[in-house]
Amino acid sequence: MTGAPLGIIAGGGQLPLKVAGAARSAGRPVYVIVLEGFGNPADFQAWPHIVCRIGAAGRMLEWFREHGVKQLVLSGKVKRPSFLTLRPDAGAVKLAARVSKRAFGGDDEILATVMAVLREEGFDPIGGQEIMRSLLTPAGLLTKAMPTLQALKDIARGIRVVRALGAVDVGQGAVVQQGMVLGVEAIEGTDALLARTAALHREGPRGVFIKLVKPGQDLRIDLPTIGPDTIRSVIAAGLAGLAIEADGCIILDRDEVVSMADAAGIFLLALHPDSFLAQHPENPEGVSP
Repeated sequence: MTGAPLGIIAGGGQLPLKVAGAARSAGRPVYVIVLEGFGNPADFQAWPHIVCRIGAAGRMLEWFREHGVKQLVLSGKVKRPSFLTLRPDAGAVKLAARVSKRAFGGDDEILATVMAVLREEGFDPIGGQEIMRSLLTPAGLLTKAMPTLQALKDIARGIRVVRALGAVDVGQGAVVQQGMVLGVEAIEGTDALLARTAALHREGPRGVFIKLVKPGQDLRIDLPTIGPDTIRSVIAAGLAGLAIEADGCIILDRDEVVSMADAAGIFLLALHPDSFLAQHPENPEGVSP
């Protein structure tokens, strides 16, 4: 859809801005709705934009239609609000009724239902990685530091834990040290998880952070994302490194991320979970349980 207008519903962080820039470089007009309390309107002065509270879904869709937008990207950090704080407009009330009839549970289930409703409304929701292909990372070791045998064991343990979390639509990450699960990600997010587990580490080989796509997750929404802040949090937590899902996890400012990790001597590994588990079982030979 080169040249066709692109709509972005922008939460917090740098990802929506990067997607907008990539779309402009591809010659596409970009229209941005900045979510009040999450995105920063000053970041989008170069594009037509309005600020909407999260409950004004009717106004959002009306504004996109006024500008001929069909393709939409939902991008950036947004904390799930309480329904009591939404103050939905008339359009949002109708949409919420349709969503609530089909979804109940975690963020992924609700977001997937929202995407289906958007399609019914005549929009084409896509992932930011479809605009900016470089966001996703192929499998491989990105850093000079390599995971030790113990770290490989902990990664395998973490994959199983995160998959179990994802299967019930809870979170995308976990911290594991010497086989012990120090913490799992829920609504608090990655940085809070890492800060919480910093005080829980044990003596001996350092732990690892694992972040994966949820099983069956719609890859157009809420992909796991790391960036320089994540690396700072991993370093502050005293971990040996982190493992992310290849072709499923977004890395913001990849060169900076790798440079920071190399300077700190920690590893960053992108992996395909099934292939990794086949090569590195949770209790590899030579590592005590």
